[in-house]
Amino acid sequence: MEQHSGHALVHRDDEASKIGMWLFIFTELLLFGGLFVVYAVYRHLNPVAFHLAAEELDVTVGTINTVILLVSSMTIAMATSSIKLGNKRLTLLLLSITMILAIIFMVNKYFEWGGKISHGIYPNSQTLLDLSQGDVLFFGLYYAMTGLHALHIIVGLVIIAVMFFKVWNGSINNDYNVQLENSGLYWHLVDLIWIFLFPLFYLIT
Repeated sequence: MEQHSGHALVHRDDEASKIGMWLFIFTELLLFGGLFVVYAVYRHLNPVAFHLAAEELDVTVGTINTVILLVSSMTIAMATSSIKLGNKRLTLLLLSITMILAIIFMVNKYFEWGGKISHGIYPNSQTLLDLSQGDVLFFGLYYAMTGLHALHIIVGLVIIAVMFFKVWNGSINNDYNVQLENSGLYWHLVDLIWIFLFPLFYLIT
C-alpha cells in the first residue's frame, strides 16, 4: 500500500509487517521451548529436590501475577479493537491500564525476588550452594527463565509506551494500526510464556 503525504511517498506493507512479527514470535517460542525442555529433563532427574524447592515460592504472588497478565492481555486486545473503531480516547485509556498492570507485575516480581535474595537464595550464593544439586538447578532455572520473562515485560512496556504516544499524536489511527496490532501480539506472547512458567515453578509438585 502506498500513501502520499506532501512530497513524500510512504510505502506500507502491512502483511509483511505481520509476517515478520509472527516469525519473531516463532523464534521466541523456540527459545523458551528449549528452556522448558531443559527444565523438564532436570526435573525428571531431580524430582524430590524440585518439589521441595518449589514449596519455597509464593503461590499467591504467582497467581496474582498470572491474573494481572491475563487482564493486561485483554486490555491491549481491546485497545487494538478500539483504535480500529476510531475511538482514540478509549485506546489511550486501555494502553495506560496495560502499562500500569505490567508495572504492578514487575513490582510484585521485585519483592518476590527480593525475598529470596534476602534469605540468601540466589545463583552462586553460599546458602544455595550448600543445598542439593537439584535445588541449585531449580533456582538457577527459576532466576534464568523468570528473569528472561521479566526482560520481555520491560521491552513490552517500552513498546506499549511508544504505541501510546503514536496513538496520541495520531500516527496510529483507525486507518493505520498494524504497529499496535503487532505490539498486542508481542504482549500476548509474554502472557503465554508466563502461563507456562507459572505452573512449572509454582504448581507442579
